[in-house]
Amino acid sequence: METRWSAVVLGGGDPGDPFAAAHSVKVKPLIPVGGQPMAVHVLRALRSSGRVELIAYVGPTTPEIDAMIDMRVTDVGTLLGNLEAGVEALTHGVLNPSERVLIATADIPMLTAAQVRDVLDSAPPDAGLVYPVVRREVCEAAYPGVKRTYARLKDGSFTGGNLFLLDPALLGQFLPRLRAVLAARKAPLRLAALIGPGILLRLVTGRLTVEALEAKVSALLSVPARALITPHAAVGTDVDKDEDLVLAAVHLGSAP
Repeated sequence: METRWSAVVLGGGDPGDPFAAAHSVKVKPLIPVGGQPMAVHVLRALRSSGRVELIAYVGPTTPEIDAMIDMRVTDVGTLLGNLEAGVEALTHGVLNPSERVLIATADIPMLTAAQVRDVLDSAPPDAGLVYPVVRREVCEAAYPGVKRTYARLKDGSFTGGNLFLLDPALLGQFLPRLRAVLAARKAPLRLAALIGPGILLRLVTGRLTVEALEAKVSALLSVPARALITPHAAVGTDVDKDEDLVLAAVHLGSAP
């Protein structure tokens, strides 16, 4: 059976975000790029991909955004809370058992329909959670000078994508564990206890492979998790400062 996809687009944010405030909008995804909120560019890529049937949007909207979504979900104030609320909105009698969900943040305006198609078509069908990652050299070749955070693995240096794919039936299984990991991220001893000192040492020293990391994440979250190395730098390039906004405007042909 062909995989059917719906999407949750995370368009919420901190109402006190100085970046959003500097551009006179409530949250970052409403900052205009090329005369339209950056979220509109993301929604257009999803709609034009031909792979996404329904879109739930979490966060404040504009008339332009409303015209491109199937349901609006109230921002509950946290990333994981918004993710859960968006997926729950889709699963109330809307999704069928064969359908999977694409999660996308609303701040990756350089994303294209072709890239969405490629990510979805490349996703391992047996994984409950798929997380696209991008090689450092790919990001730097596509967007010279762009500043991203990279993890150094034995297979190369990677930045995380702003898309991921999941089986919604597994959400309740891994979400509490994911919350525990995020809660421990600023407490090194607690994080080491969760991840395991051997894995942590290999990560810090650049000796951890993508395969070993997949195995650890799968065990930690109790779901089959896979990394998807994608050649699309836009997947790993979000807009969170003015330099990124200029980059996006140039790339989209809308620079002043």
